Amino acid sequence: MKENFKSGFVTLIGRPNVGKSTLMNYLIGQKIAITSHRPQTTRNRIQTVYTCEEGQIVFVDTPGIHKAKNKLGDYMVRIAERSLTEVDVILWLVEPTTFIGAGERHIIEQLKKVKTPVILVINKTDKVKREEVLTFIDVYRKEMDFDEIVPVSALKGDNTDVLVSCIMKYLPYGEAFYDEDTVTDQPERQIVSELVREKALYCLEEEIPHGIAVVIESMKFRKASGKKNREKDKEKNKEKKEGAVAFGSAVKSSTIADIEATIVCERESHKGIIIGKQGAMLKRIGSKARPEIEDMLGSKVNLQLWVKVRKDWRDSDLYMKNFGYNPKESE
Repeated sequence: MKENFKSGFVTLIGRPNVGKSTLMNYLIGQKIAITSHRPQTTRNRIQTVYTCEEGQIVFVDTPGIHKAKNKLGDYMVRIAERSLTEVDVILWLVEPTTFIGAGERHIIEQLKKVKTPVILVINKTDKVKREEVLTFIDVYRKEMDFDEIVPVSALKGDNTDVLVSCIMKYLPYGEAFYDEDTVTDQPERQIVSELVREKALYCLEEEIPHGIAVVIESMKFRKASGKKNREKDKEKNKEKKEGAVAFGSAVKSSTIADIEATIVCERESHKGIIIGKQGAMLKRIGSKARPEIEDMLGSKVNLQLWVKVRKDWRDSDLYMKNFGYNPKESE
């Protein structure tokens, strides 16, 4: 272990759509958590890893804290609130405003119960005038004695270096939890399913509610043939030797990933919307998701999408578990 090396866990909490996933993706330099302008996009606890000379930060991105309307909502809120007592530092993200609503006040009451250091992160400062930021800081400072208050723009990366320095101040000394090349503990299949769900939310816009899930039925790799692919492999291996480490442990440029995924919805009427006229919407979702999946896996992707109806799956313990949201994990 390097002398004075620090390591610890940091959770990101906040109301839905305040930019938690965007901030985490920016800090680690790769897209792991999906983002959307629609609330409650993040459903599971996602861990990513930031490593530098000073130390290692394991970020824990959680679902937004909100008023639950079904079992899936209850699961998401429990995951978020449980993280407050299991980490070394809490990042509470808020939007730049002088209005503190009921949702924010509920979070403040939760934070006052824990002894964990709390850093207030005022996000989306790129949307307001610089002189207004001090006013927002003053409003929140009156509500709670935060250990630090840091204004940032997760979208543009403004002031994120200051945020990392503030986090390091409160981490304990200790060895790294992960190898320095590790970016996330999320399985590739999980990230693929989330990327498909993100593109479905983007393409469908306001046409259907959040009641969709994506299940990876099959993901298999096979070798691609041809001189062009062999040349790409040589180049990739050269880059790897020079220290350019991509996501994943293997160079897969000469492979093709055959992926079959099912988009699950709650109503027959939703199924028709997701498929679209002559399959146009389903094709659009696939074409949007494929490039990002290829970048993440480092291989060509053959993506096949299907749609199934599972009525009210968000209120079914069995379906939730089958779709990757185990209710017992949040207890």
